[in-house]
This record gives sequence, C-alpha cells and structure tokens, in this order.
Amino acid sequence: MSMNQSPDNDLVPSAGNTLKHDLPAGSVVFLVALPLCLGIALASGAPMLAGVIAGVVGGIVIGALSGSHVSVSGPAAGLTVIVVSAIQSLGSYRGFLVAVVLSGVLQLVFGVLRFGIIADYVPNSVIKGMLASIGILIIMKQIPHALGSDQDYEGDFRFLEIGGNNTLSSLVKAVASASMGALLIFGLSMALILLWEKLAKRSRPFQIIPGPLAVVVLGIGLNQLFASVMPAMHLNAPEHLVNLPVPASIDDFFKQFTFPDFSAITNTALWKVAATIAVVGSLETLLSLEAADRLDPYKRISSSSRELRAQGIGNIVCGMIGGVPITSVVVRTAANVESGARTRLSAIIHGVLLLTSVVLLPRVLSLTPLASLATILIMVGFKLTKPALYRTVYSQGLSQFIPFIFTVLAVVFTDLLTGVMLGMVCGVFFVIRTNHHEAITVVNQDLNYLFRFTKDASFINKNEFRRKLRELPNGAHVVIDGTRALFIDHDIMEIVDDFAELAPYRDIHIQLKHWETYQPKGGRHGTPQAVAAGK
Repeated sequence: MSMNQSPDNDLVPSAGNTLKHDLPAGSVVFLVALPLCLGIALASGAPMLAGVIAGVVGGIVIGALSGSHVSVSGPAAGLTVIVVSAIQSLGSYRGFLVAVVLSGVLQLVFGVLRFGIIADYVPNSVIKGMLASIGILIIMKQIPHALGSDQDYEGDFRFLEIGGNNTLSSLVKAVASASMGALLIFGLSMALILLWEKLAKRSRPFQIIPGPLAVVVLGIGLNQLFASVMPAMHLNAPEHLVNLPVPASIDDFFKQFTFPDFSAITNTALWKVAATIAVVGSLETLLSLEAADRLDPYKRISSSSRELRAQGIGNIVCGMIGGVPITSVVVRTAANVESGARTRLSAIIHGVLLLTSVVLLPRVLSLTPLASLATILIMVGFKLTKPALYRTVYSQGLSQFIPFIFTVLAVVFTDLLTGVMLGMVCGVFFVIRTNHHEAITVVNQDLNYLFRFTKDASFINKNEFRRKLRELPNGAHVVIDGTRALFIDHDIMEIVDDFAELAPYRDIHIQLKHWETYQPKGGRHGTPQAVAAGK
C-alpha cells in the first residue's frame, strides 16, 4: 500500500467535478460486469438474477461505503466452487442465503478488529505479479469468446475448467472452430476501440462517449445485419449473446427475488460455510484492494478495515435479497481505472446501470454478442500485462523479478488465492536471502577481525555467521559488535557461546561490544573466552 498520504486525503476534486470522468467509466464497468455477473451466477448454481443483484449491491452499497476510490465489487469467480458445494450440502438456496448474511456479519467483525492489516505484508512484487497474471488470464479466457466458442462461462479464471478442459485446450479448440461471424465482429470491434482511443486524445465527443459503448453498439448492429443478409454468420442466443433474464413487468422482476430461510440457522454446516465465505472473500478483497491502490493514478491509500466493514454490509444486504456473495474484484477495478474513473461515484453509477438494465432494457442488452464484450476485456487485460511492466520489474533485480514472475505463473496455472500464496512464499524466501547476506559485515587487518551486525540478527543469519567464524585463522583477535542491531536472536547468541568455548584451542580471543543488552538470563556471555567490552 502506498504510504504517501492518509486514507482520507483526496487528491481529486469532488464527485460533482469528476462526473465527466466517472460517468463514462461507470458505463464501461457496467458493460464488463454484466456478463461476468450472469456467468458467475450460472457457474455457482444460483438463479441468474442472483449475480445481477450481487453486482448492483457491490456497486451501489459497497461503492458508497468503500474505503477505495476506484475499487469495484461484485460476484467473484473465486467463490464459485464454494457456492456450488454449499448450495448442494445445505439443500436449498434459501438456506445458503443465511450463510451469506452470516458471512457479512463476520466480515463486519473482521473490520472492527482491524484484520485488514494483513494486506500490508504482501510484497509489491507479488501484487504486480497478480495484476499481470490477471491480465494474461483475461486475454486467454476471452479469446475463445472472441472466436465464437462460448462453452466456458464468463468470469471463469481458473486454469482447470468445468468438463475436464483447461485454458490452453480451450484456446486450441476455439482457434480450430472459429466462427466467421464472431471473428468479424471481434476484428472490427478491436479496430474501432483502438481508433476511438486515438481520436479521444484529439476530439471532445470521443472523450464523452466511451469507446466500449461504441463497440457494443457496433456488435449488436453487425449481428442484426448478419441475421438479415448472411444468416450463416449470425450469432444466436443464448449461447453467443448476453443471456439476461427478461421479466414481463417490473412486478415480475421483484417476484424473482429470493429471501433467506432463517430456520436453517441451527445447522452447524451452515456456520462453516459462512466462515469459509467470510475468510476467502476477505482475502480476495484485501488482495484486490492492494491492487486497486497500485492502479489508482492518484496513489490514494484505502483503509482495509473500512473495506472489510463495507464488504460485510454488502454481503448482509446480498443475503437478505437473494444475491450471491461479493468481494472486491480486480477485473472490474482495472476496467474502472483504465476508463478514467476519479472517485467511487463510478462504481455507484455501474450499479445503477446494472439495476436499470435488468428492469428496463433486458431485451436490448440480450442482443449483445459476447465477442463484442471480449474485445473490451482483452483491451483491459493487455493494459494490465503490458511488456513494459515485465521490463521494469526485471530492471529492479532478480529479488523482485523472480517473485513477480513466479506469482504470474502460479496464478495463471492455479487460481488467484493459491497463486498469490505461492508468490508470497517465494517473496519471503528472497527477503530471507537478502537478510542472510546483508546482516553481517566482516573487515580485518592482519589477525584483527571486526564482525559487525548492520541490522537485526535472527536465525536466518546463523548459517552465514557460523561459516564466517569457522573461517577465522588461528591466533585471531575478534571483536563482535552489536551496536547497530536493535535485536539479536537467541540462536545467534548461542553460536557466540559455542564458539567462545572452542576458541582457546585455536588461540582465538573474542571481545563482545554492546552485547550485554541481548544476554539472556542465565546466559554464558562474559566467560574468559568472550570478554564483554561495554555497552
């Protein structure tokens, strides 16, 4: 997390002055979020409307309460497996909704207890690797949709897919069975969005209307043209188009809401599900929040504890009205930032547009080809994983690049949480390695040696320290200086004690400087072989 300023310090004007930025950004996030909400609900075994409800709550409720100016919340692919198994084990969706409510209560408690601090211990190289890997995954997962292969649901970011396929095999199959209609829509959409970005730098009208919105209009128009002129190239519903529920009236829309059955609250399995959703959802949120702070062009700090409280309230609301659980989501956040969002108003706008679309415009939006939306997402993915990012991290040295690239590969070939955890292990290894080599310096003149601890000394330094002591020549005079260390581990002190006992046999004299501070009760320092030389 950037440490340039306090969480409440805004570097941008008020929301009223940023509407011209937040309104287009919110509309782009809406276009990205709509198919993801529907796809994740489908994969979770929940009603289709449950994903949209989660997106609306994530936008409006959490958007208003969030500690981040650019983070966007909604249903997350990382929870789909948990949701599917939970609905099956609990026996009903209404019973599962009780678990969602309870998970929100737990997240509120996490926020009050300030558990969000754990996010501060994720290395920057791992966060950068997570963002780059998500960019790669977006591209790999959207290429099949761009080519008209829509078997995998929108929002799936796991390497191993449903049905025994994996991301690479799906890519091969998509290329082999590409649809000319989808390919033409994708190609023209990509050309349009690239042209739009260039024109937006010169002409105000192109700045006001988002390029992704133009892409969607183009995709709908082309597909309707195919239906009239070239039926063989027409992309049919529901497989190749956005599959949005179409209520007959507003009353019918609200009749689709599902409410929790609190009689299931005595089921112990339900509490386990709630705890699992709370923990996994909180971890994903904290990681996404770190990513959001890194993406934020104004480098504002987000309060992780406030975010957990906002997520808790959001999940309570979701569970009460039939939505699947929600977290902060990197894909939506990245689309938000890349579209020029300045404040959290853009997240709220995206939630309002989601709600409006399912109530007033379901038939129109159901005409949108997934190939058009794939174009938008691929552009977002490319901006997350630009080649320049890899060159920059590589220039910072192997201690940064290896954890970064390890995280990239781990996330791509496993899943978000597993990959980040593996990346953190790799990052910790390099922290230990750096401390291992830099904590102790040794200088000498003839047989006079000075061992100086330049930072705190712990068990990770003991092998290096022991090796350097063993290399001392017979008859040496050694000063071990702990002046610059605020802490010296008991393992280091024991090495000095052991060496002091053997030193007389090699005619080595040891002098300890600023060492009594660290002497444990009952320690052996101050023996004739290891003479303390004052504080």
